[in-house]
Amino acid sequence: LLLLEQGIGHTLRASAPLAFRKIAKKFEWVGWWSIAIVMFGVVLYYTVIISGCLNYFTLALTLGWGSDPNLFFTDLVGPMNAPWEIGIPVITLLLGTLVIWVINWLIVYRGIKGGVEKACKFLIPVLMVLMTILVIRGVTLPGAFEGIKWYITPDFNALTNPSVWIDAYAQVFFSLGIGMGVVIAYSSYLPKKSDITGNALIIGFTNSLFSVFTGFAVFGILGHMVYSSGIPIDQVVQSGIGLAFIVFPSAFNAMAGSTPLLAKIFGALFFLSLIVAGISSSISMIEAFVSGLMDKFKVKRHLWVTLVCILGFFGGIIFTTYGGFAWLDIVDHFLLSYGLVIVGLLEIIIVSWIFGSSRIMEHANSMSKIKIGSILGSLLKIVTPLVLIIVLIFMVYTEILEPYGGYSRSATMIIGFGWVLITFSIALLLSKIKWNTAIEEDK
Repeated sequence: LLLLEQGIGHTLRASAPLAFRKIAKKFEWVGWWSIAIVMFGVVLYYTVIISGCLNYFTLALTLGWGSDPNLFFTDLVGPMNAPWEIGIPVITLLLGTLVIWVINWLIVYRGIKGGVEKACKFLIPVLMVLMTILVIRGVTLPGAFEGIKWYITPDFNALTNPSVWIDAYAQVFFSLGIGMGVVIAYSSYLPKKSDITGNALIIGFTNSLFSVFTGFAVFGILGHMVYSSGIPIDQVVQSGIGLAFIVFPSAFNAMAGSTPLLAKIFGALFFLSLIVAGISSSISMIEAFVSGLMDKFKVKRHLWVTLVCILGFFGGIIFTTYGGFAWLDIVDHFLLSYGLVIVGLLEIIIVSWIFGSSRIMEHANSMSKIKIGSILGSLLKIVTPLVLIIVLIFMVYTEILEPYGGYSRSATMIIGFGWVLITFSIALLLSKIKWNTAIEEDK
């Protein structure tokens, strides 16, 4: 799918909405939905997560979350199981979110070469250095081996659980930026002679390898926490928000028992690495949406970027409230597990079965050293959509039987599925607006 999206963007030289409009006008809404999910969902709460990392970065310098990080987190953002208990915005989160949006605006405002490209050339090497330091320290901590052993020991029984597959798809979609219009937008800016297949292979493999690499830092530190506290590893490991804002502060507290200064330093480095990774992702998501707007309307980048960032900040305030992190958890699950996966499925069907994936493959093969064969076409046309359809059906069935995360059914239906429907409605609305003829012909 990564290769497919690169081929779409590079072949049609367009953002996601215009690319699908070029395939057929009736499919324009699919392109808008991919970036609407990102702009009116993912990026709204993602900037709040980065804001939380910014807050915890300053707290790490003094281990300011105290002896009970779980209680500190709950006092800060409210109980995760009470999404309807919405309070006023948490000032520190709100201010942090404003800072992140200003940074996003400064980068995307300057354009692709002057802003996004320069920022990534700085942020990605910095992220590599930070994570390398954390990995080295993580694997050398007392008890680290127990965490790493748990990390690298596979549980093949998990492969029979369909929810594991949907989580895996959602993670890969988000990590690679596929189904979000990001890859299509970026690929449209590539030089006319670009190694499409080589780029896709490098991005796909290095992304996964980097994830595996950083896992050694995560589980090395968690192993040390097990060593220090005596708590079993399966009780320490959590997913999602709790891992970053509860488990890791607890791990740094455990580290502080022997080396308090190093605990503060590595705590700060950990949250700084999350900030750097987060900003590099958020600018990509904003750029994908701005690219679509620039394609459709005769308005310059600067105005759209400013308007989008202002709307984004105000739209995300709900997630900064006391109780907002429960909303964040629900919206994140539904947009990634349903929204992005459905968009990816639609992309595969439209491009492979209607537009013709062979056209994308021929275009990629004409300028790539590694040629795409028929096996990839079969995987794309038959295997991947079949797996996605089966897993989605099972997930909807499971969601009906037992609401996600132990939340109330009203919360999952109204907040979760409701947010997916809102992004879908926005996509339909944007697709109905008339195109600027001059821009469409130029593209």
